[in-house]
Amino acid sequence: MRAIFFEEDDARAVVARLRADGFEARVERERLAGEDDDEDHPWAVVSDAPGFMLEVLVDTHDGWLDEGEPEAAEHIGPLPPLDLPKAPKRIKRPDLD
Repeated sequence: MRAIFFEEDDARAVVARLRADGFEARVERERLAGEDDDEDHPWAVVSDAPGFMLEVLVDTHDGWLDEGEPEAAEHIGPLPPLDLPKAPKRIKRPDLD
């Protein structure tokens, strides 16, 4: 899980707290899409700490959690075909069907 901060000092304080509590944590620069200026990139704290602990630290240091993308559901076998309509649905003149 990752916590994102705009200030390097906040990110380093969170890493120090997590390491003091016995968790692995590191700081890395987060490059956002479309951001050209290297000085404006936020700081990411990557850790194995529980989510609730990161959430408290994020609230304290004005950051946000990046929980990542949800994992795709795995399907066993092919999906059944969709039941699609044969023609557009008439709303104004249903008698023409």
